[in-house]
Amino acid sequence: MKSTLSSLTAVSLSAVLAVSAMATPALAQSQMTVAQFLEAGRDIPRNRAAAMLRADTRRLVRVATGAVSQVKSEQAAAELAGNRPNHCIPSSGTGITPEALVARFEGMPATRRNVTVTQAVRDWMAERYPCRA
Repeated sequence: MKSTLSSLTAVSLSAVLAVSAMATPALAQSQMTVAQFLEAGRDIPRNRAAAMLRADTRRLVRVATGAVSQVKSEQAAAELAGNRPNHCIPSSGTGITPEALVARFEGMPATRRNVTVTQAVRDWMAERYPCRA
């Protein structure tokens, strides 16, 4: 599973995560759980070109990108409202690599994989980029 997802992530998520602010996911995509994300990536081919031709690869890219965009939007909205955000992602970006995203998801206990991809990213960013007092 890990090698298949690594192919997916190395190919597609890296490019898309770099431009995550431009993505606008559909509601259904934002509700995908971590378990569903990992299951959907299980059968993606290892060949990068072949992986990018598949709709399921592009769907997972949209889900991950949408989650990052949502979390960054929440931070911006909190800052604009004068509130302290739950995370303080630097303007240079999240620093999430595709491999790190998949490793993070695969490292989650099975009982926790029922959270949405967006919530998993939100939790990760709060842990990775806590706001200073």
